[in-house]
Amino acid sequence: MSRGKENGTGVTEFLLLGLTGDPEQQRILFWLFLCTYLVTVAGNTLIILAIGSDPRLHTPMYFFLTNLSFVDICFTTNLIPKLLVNHIAGTWTISYPHCLTQMYFLISFANLDTFLLAAMALDRYVAICKPLQYYAIITPQLCRGLTALMWTCSGLISLVHTLLMNRLTFCSYAREISHFYCDAYLLMKIACSDTRVNRHVFLGAVVLFVAPSALIVVSYMCIAAAVLRIPSTPGRRKAFSTCSSHLSVVIVFYGTILGVYIRPPNSFSAQDTVATIMYTVVTPMLNPFIYSLRNQDMKKAIGSLFSRSSKSS
Repeated sequence: MSRGKENGTGVTEFLLLGLTGDPEQQRILFWLFLCTYLVTVAGNTLIILAIGSDPRLHTPMYFFLTNLSFVDICFTTNLIPKLLVNHIAGTWTISYPHCLTQMYFLISFANLDTFLLAAMALDRYVAICKPLQYYAIITPQLCRGLTALMWTCSGLISLVHTLLMNRLTFCSYAREISHFYCDAYLLMKIACSDTRVNRHVFLGAVVLFVAPSALIVVSYMCIAAAVLRIPSTPGRRKAFSTCSSHLSVVIVFYGTILGVYIRPPNSFSAQDTVATIMYTVVTPMLNPFIYSLRNQDMKKAIGSLFSRSSKSS
């Protein structure tokens, strides 16, 4: 087989260039990523346990938040442990199957994040704009059905991308990925075969990715209009406080991700790597703090959880 026509299965591994080649900076980054990962897992696990242990939080909004916290744990676990192992071992290679597997779960969990944030925005819209009909519209059956649909759609979308990526030709002399994980954009960039089908499908996926953001924008426009119609200032403040945590998470998430991926693959730059760290590493870590510090119900639930733990010990 010729060097320029080596197929995907012939390339046994890729080389992740990481974030820096400086050994001192790599040591600093190792401890930063390790601490961030531990805080992310601990914080999101605490959110899940607090919601599960407090009957007052067994509502649609917190049901979606539980799923979001679980997805954030999975999202970072898909990326960070491999990065930490690379730092310890001093090798930045990743096998071809591991690379595609990492890409599959990255796309799947990223889509789940957008779907869940949209579902939470819809929940807040109904709660504020149609409060008397809330429990008739947002039923437990609807929440479970929506969640199952979101997980299924995310998995199928990611499967299509992975299968299309698997059919590409990769050359043995172009195995370097300018990132710390297997990014679909950069894999298409180093492919030796025609990637037009992949690019077209990716553009279609971008539409599916942006659609939930449009739902979020419309929901909050309706929420803002409803809040402004409330005559009293304390009433407006109380109504807005019920969705302030979710809105903060949405701003952080979309503020980092849209600037990176709503662009052609060949325009990906080193500066974008810094932005991807924000949404792949920092945002999942911030979510528990945003919800616990800006939400009185979560504060009480976490306090009760620690109180029961201290009594039992």
